[in-house]
Formats: sequence, structure tokens, C-alpha cells
Amino acid sequence: MERAVARGHELTLFNRGETNPELFPEVEKLRGDRDRRLDALRGREWDAVIDTCGQIPRVVSQSVELLRECVPHYAFVSSISAYANFAHGSSEDDPVHEDEPPDEHDMEFYGARKAACERVVTDSYGEAALIIRPGLIVGPHDPTGRFTYWPHRIARGGDVLAPEPRDEQVQFIDVRDLAAWMLLAVESRAAGAFNATGPLPAPSMEQLLNACRDVLNSEARLVWVDADFLRGREVGEWMELPLWVVDPEWVGIHRADVSKAVAAGLAFRPLEETIRATLAEAALSDDAGLRPEREAELLTAWLASTT
Repeated sequence: MERAVARGHELTLFNRGETNPELFPEVEKLRGDRDRRLDALRGREWDAVIDTCGQIPRVVSQSVELLRECVPHYAFVSSISAYANFAHGSSEDDPVHEDEPPDEHDMEFYGARKAACERVVTDSYGEAALIIRPGLIVGPHDPTGRFTYWPHRIARGGDVLAPEPRDEQVQFIDVRDLAAWMLLAVESRAAGAFNATGPLPAPSMEQLLNACRDVLNSEARLVWVDADFLRGREVGEWMELPLWVVDPEWVGIHRADVSKAVAAGLAFRPLEETIRATLAEAALSDDAGLRPEREAELLTAWLASTT
């Protein structure tokens, strides 16, 4: 948002006005709800729309139908989760979920919902549709905790449970890099699907955690724990132990091909900047990361098994 304003764009925000309504006082704000309360958008024209929150096909179709005749370019923020297979890395030509999601809210069908929303947009907008598929979005104000856990945990110090394989790469994108590229893509009227994650080169888990130690001047000691040991104790991948994925059916989540977006201008700030901003401006979440007592129990059991 700040970058768009700085570049001289005239912006209109449409939302319910319930969360942080005081933000961005310099831009026009229209109040409503994208599910059946779109009247504030009627009779207006814009050069482009950026749909950042659509995940229910029925609801996305409402905005698409209303805006098709008055907005020539539709950018839809989808997700890497739209792909049908994560046993390997994904490129934009790989199949996405084709079945219609049976539930509007169950997170089990999140990827299928996003894929269905993509179809709603592309069926209407055709070559004027831009489909953006981010990976894990991280950095300032991230509410999910799925990356945030690591800078905060390393900053706390002590023995840190670090999951093997340490050389497995991880992918994520700083929200500021994603926003900058999305604006560039909309300005250039980019169309089609783009994977938007990174960085390049992708760091390994070990490189990420060591970077956290170096940037934060932490004396934390990384204790590398075998993946089979963790799975045997039902440690949850991705959420309970953020970024960690070893399930053969899901390892491709960190191997997306981002060359198309990079060729279209996607760039990545130094990892150190993301780590610092995350610690300073993103809070931990109760929904992600090992609880201290759980981590201590696992470390005790692991060290006992190796002596």
C-alpha cells in the first residue's frame, strides 16, 4: 500500500472497516462485505483490481461479475496450495486442483478453493487475469507465526530444537517483496499464473537458522534432531515445527519454480532484513511453533537416545 501511494497511484480500499480502520487515511475507503454487500462498488470504474483475500469461489464470483465491465484487469492472489501435487516442485504449467471443494471453510480444502477461485477469475477475465500464487508470506505483521517462530525462538537463546534434514531448502517470501512485485505486475498488465515465493537462492534450514543466530547476535545452540525421531513422536510438520516438511507427498511445497516471476521483476531483499523485521514487527502465534515444554521434552528424549 505504501509503495503504491508513493508511486502516485490513486487507491480505493474496499473492506468491512472492522480491523485497523484507521490505517491509510490518505486513500479512499469504501465499506461493505464481498459476500452480498458490494453496493459501494457499483457505478464506479478503476484501472485494475487486486483481490487479496478471495478463497470462496461463490464469493469471488460476485466481485468478478460486478467488476468485469468496469475494471479491465483483475489480479487475484491465489496460493501455491492450489497445485494438486506436492511430491515435487511445481511450475505454473502443473495441474491445480480440479474438484470443486465440498466445504467453504474447512482448511483441508483450502488449496481446492483457491484453484476454484482462479477458474472463476480466468473464465471471466481471460487474458486480462493475473493469478499470483505466493508461498509462505512472512515478515512484518505476519499473524500466522509460521516463520516468525524461528527468529523469536533463536532470540530467546538456549538449546533450540532444529529439525533434520538440515540441508533441505525452505521457501518463503517477504511480504514487502511480494507487494512490490504485485504492483509492478499490475502496472505492466501482466497476465497468466506466476509462482511468487523465494528467495533465490533458497536457503537450507541450517542456513536460515544460522542466519537468525548471526543477525540477532544470539548464543542459541542448535540441536539437530533426526526427522524419524520427530515423526515417531508425532511432531506436526509445517505448523508445530514451522517450515519443516519431510512427508514425501509434501516436500515439493518448498521447491516451487519461481523463474517466471523473477523474469517478470520479482526480487528478494537480503534474508537478514526479513529476520530483523520479523522479530521487531511480527508477534508469535499460539497456532504455530513448539511450546517450550514440548521442545524441552523432545530435546531431553533425543539427547538421552544419542548417549
